[in-house]
Amino acid sequence: MGSFIKKSKTDTSGYFFSNNDLKKLIIPLILEQVLAITVGMADSIMVASAGESAVSAVSLADSIFILLINLFAALGTGGAVICGQQIGRKEPEVACRAANQLILFTAVFSTAVMAITYLFKPFILHVVFGQITEEVMTNCNTYLLIVTASIPFIALYNAGAAIFRSMGDSKTAMYMSLVMNGINLAGNAILIFGLNMGVAGAAIPTLVSRIVAAVVILKMLTNQKKAVHIPLPFSFHFDFSLLKKILGIGIPNGLENSMFQLGKILVLSIVSSFGTASIAANAVSNNIAMFEILPGTAMGFAVLTVVSQCAGASDFTQARYYTKKLMAITYAAILAVCCIVLLALPYLIRLYHLSPEAADYTTKIMLAHTVGASTIWPLSFTLPNVLRASSDVKYTMVLSILSMWIFRIGFSFLLGVYLSWGVFGVWIAMEIDWLFRGICFSLHYVRGKWQKA
Repeated sequence: MGSFIKKSKTDTSGYFFSNNDLKKLIIPLILEQVLAITVGMADSIMVASAGESAVSAVSLADSIFILLINLFAALGTGGAVICGQQIGRKEPEVACRAANQLILFTAVFSTAVMAITYLFKPFILHVVFGQITEEVMTNCNTYLLIVTASIPFIALYNAGAAIFRSMGDSKTAMYMSLVMNGINLAGNAILIFGLNMGVAGAAIPTLVSRIVAAVVILKMLTNQKKAVHIPLPFSFHFDFSLLKKILGIGIPNGLENSMFQLGKILVLSIVSSFGTASIAANAVSNNIAMFEILPGTAMGFAVLTVVSQCAGASDFTQARYYTKKLMAITYAAILAVCCIVLLALPYLIRLYHLSPEAADYTTKIMLAHTVGASTIWPLSFTLPNVLRASSDVKYTMVLSILSMWIFRIGFSFLLGVYLSWGVFGVWIAMEIDWLFRGICFSLHYVRGKWQKA
């Protein structure tokens, strides 16, 4: 870790991003993540008023949607990296054509995914989610039925946000997140508390907010004055040479994210066998844990933007400089947030109205997560974006998939089931996975094979 935070004495007067540029990029990214996670927590707290079965249902169903959102985020990453690299190469026209291709492919692919999700809904409910109570099953069905319709819209929103970030404009995505999450939060308050609609009251605002966000951000991308924009008239024809470059990054990243989330779903099926208290504790812990890694998630987007432009210009001296600087900021921010979460943990747990058993599980899980998040998480998740930004995606894909299935899933069975550690053992297995990934990514970065874009 020391190699990442060692202060550089390099003359940076001619570098792409000044300290002020980085501040303008990073602060909106962090605020965007705060908005998204805060609303996610507010959602779960509101749903909790309907009981633990409602919390469990939304948690189970969201595991599917997180899988799909991560898949589309991976495609967005592919487009953002290509756009960023073209900006670094001083080829804005190619960047705009890449944006067109990203939006076109995302629209077609996400619509197909929505149809497939509806088709396999019975399989998801009865097989993937394992043995769950009838009440949880009914709530899951309602949530899936409504939120699945939002898949194309959240996919297009993510693609649009990625394009804005590729040109260093993170404010637009932040403002759109504010609008989307504001609609979602207000809708939840009205439908859950005002009309007592339960799980449906959480699902409907999600659908509406995503439709609005997608329409508005795509409209904003048609502004021809933007450095990267959607050319008009919009081309409905695939440019396979350019699409190949986007998918060359997006597909490995998508496979990595999808297999990662599939592994998490399998782990969730293990957790569901431990009972409702464990499912609820796992759901609540996931919500709170997101705050601890929030700065790292935001910095991951910053790394993609900054390093992709450096890689496009084949200036890896700058890429290494910014990597050290951004990793140092990541560690400092995560440590600060972890301290705040630990102090607030007893009060946060009370908000969820958990049973004493579920509350005890949540406390133990969060103490363990705090240690891992402040030490090994950045090396496992923020650092790999340096590799992705320079098109070194195959290594991250293979390593992440192997680590997920060997360490997280393997140790979940060993610790959680075989040694009877329950849901706590599943979270310890997750941190073992982080440790292996962090070591391997750090070694790969130091060896420098990623410097080839």
